[in-house]
Amino acid sequence: MKPIRIAVLGATGLVGQTMVSILEEKDLPIEELKVFASSRSAGSTVDFKGEKLVLEELTEEALLEGKFDYALSALDSGISKVFSPIAASVGTVVIDNSSCFRMDENIPLVVPEVNGEDALTNEGIIANPNCSTIQSVVALIPILENYGIKRIVYNTYQAVSGSGVNGLEDLNRGLIGKKNEFYPHQIAFNALPHIDDFLDTGYTKEEMKMIDETRKMFHLPNLPITATTVRIPVRGAHSISINVETEKPVDLEELRKIYENTPGIVLEDDPKNNVYPLALYTEGKDEVFVGRLRLDPSVENGLNLWCTADNIRKGAALNAIQILEYLLNHNV
Repeated sequence: MKPIRIAVLGATGLVGQTMVSILEEKDLPIEELKVFASSRSAGSTVDFKGEKLVLEELTEEALLEGKFDYALSALDSGISKVFSPIAASVGTVVIDNSSCFRMDENIPLVVPEVNGEDALTNEGIIANPNCSTIQSVVALIPILENYGIKRIVYNTYQAVSGSGVNGLEDLNRGLIGKKNEFYPHQIAFNALPHIDDFLDTGYTKEEMKMIDETRKMFHLPNLPITATTVRIPVRGAHSISINVETEKPVDLEELRKIYENTPGIVLEDDPKNNVYPLALYTEGKDEVFVGRLRLDPSVENGLNLWCTADNIRKGAALNAIQILEYLLNHNV
């Protein structure tokens, strides 16, 4: 691989910090890494491989003059909408974690285990999907490829870290009896069926992200999907119950073997011995954990499964870096 110059945009947030941490773990040919944040954080430092990287203020000039090969963006949607096209205009390939570009028909939306080849068609920007969608499609792609899919029902149980530092702080407040300041209701000892804004349909934006993004990555624009997304008082790692109707009958033993041999998936499916994926033990891991496999007799060719994944790691930072690795392996 040729030496590369990388910028991390929004390096002080949970996702940006995790991006830097994963880059430190990876054996990538990084010639130079620069980290950017708002003017409030400029001048402070980030540790990287024994060095102190000085945070620079994110400006148009910095991106135009930087001559970066790649930029990993952990910016909020509105800010990314401004800065990602600027970086792409000078030849930087931007892998963006915000929701800004995900449903743009000219911008690939990519999970490497699912549709990595779509990244090769990029014109300067590649979108990282929503955290809950990422782990779901990783768990579903072996089913799609081997049995076909007719319909999907998602029910999520999402960690507060999906809301960033504000969510974590609100959980901590609730645990010591203080009033919530970020969520509309107390999150401690509670479950909120409310992630992102409500739409006129009664669905939330988070639920529609899962529906629309799954269809786009599977290249099945009319696939019937519904979703209910719920915030629960867990710090890290999302859990998702998925009900699937398949085109062909599923052989559970065959599917278990497929999962056991699928990179990026860990099968934990021995309920008689209380072995199933748990958010508590998924946090900090790279893989998507799958279990509770069982046929659903209420519909023809029905299947239930449960999956967990670290929403900040695989659900955001790691997936972006895996896209980067895919590009490097294909000399893009």
